[in-house]
Amino acid sequence: MSTVLAGKRILVVEDEFMIAMLLEDLLAELECVVAGVAARPAEALELIDATKLDAAVLDVNLDGADSFGIAAALGQRQIPFIFATGYGGSRLTPEFANYPVIQKPYRLDDLSEALRRLDFA
Repeated sequence: MSTVLAGKRILVVEDEFMIAMLLEDLLAELECVVAGVAARPAEALELIDATKLDAAVLDVNLDGADSFGIAAALGQRQIPFIFATGYGGSRLTPEFANYPVIQKPYRLDDLSEALRRLDFA
């Protein structure tokens, strides 16, 4: 299935191993390239500095920490991103309230639609 997402390099920020694996599989199905996987904010920030990225999917809650610092770093680099949460968009701070949010568990259609709406530079 060739898509407009083919070859897009996506950073996955997810602290639950099995959910990260599911997201990697879904991204592969969309013909995206998983550019890196991070479970903690520090890992994600290192990958942002060291890796060419087209976009990111950020779990809002990373084992008690939030991903808003990661989102800010992506925003500074003009790398689009999607928040993912099992709790709904109400957990977003006002600064990030207008960014796309997808619900977990991940569904291929929701992920595809959210990624297609991003403004890839």
